[in-house]
Amino acid sequence: MKKAFIVLFLVLIVDQILKIYIKTHFFLGEEIHVMGNWFILHFTENPGMAFGYELEISFGKLVLSIFRILAIGGLIYYLYTLIRKKAHSGFIISISLILAGAIGNMVDSAFYGLIFNESMFHEKAVMFPAEGGYAGFLHGKVVDMLYFPLFSFNWPQWVPWLGGQSFEFFQPVFNIADSAITVGVILIIMFQKRFFS
Repeated sequence: MKKAFIVLFLVLIVDQILKIYIKTHFFLGEEIHVMGNWFILHFTENPGMAFGYELEISFGKLVLSIFRILAIGGLIYYLYTLIRKKAHSGFIISISLILAGAIGNMVDSAFYGLIFNESMFHEKAVMFPAEGGYAGFLHGKVVDMLYFPLFSFNWPQWVPWLGGQSFEFFQPVFNIADSAITVGVILIIMFQKRFFS
């Protein structure tokens, strides 16, 4: 129980501190090379799902936010059940990571539109602006900043459909919450025999 709360608390605090710092100190699109060209802090915002996908309907953002709230509710109940049943602590930590990541991104969607003005190219956002936020409740954008373009190359011309196109690994820009979800899922896959024995 205590481990689950510690994981949740730490991930949420680090995620939100970094997001608020990036949102208020970076222009949209601004970047800092932390470790050469393979670890970059690059400020971008994600209006929809993972990798920037959006539901192509007028109320798509609201549908996505409500789905996230329901998923978080389900994860909270599942985590509570696992703790009561004294499930494997590694599995509890994995679910806690996934839950923390889901909550972290939901905070952005629910509240960032209310408490920040719009992030612009060449203009930093302000927290609690006098004119109000850039969007209503559940319509905020998720802040992303972690970018790891480890290597890139051009596909040979003879490769069907991809020939001549450039490829970069790893292209998506993500955040701490996304990382927590990914690590939680990977841990479950890697240690499933131990967790479910």
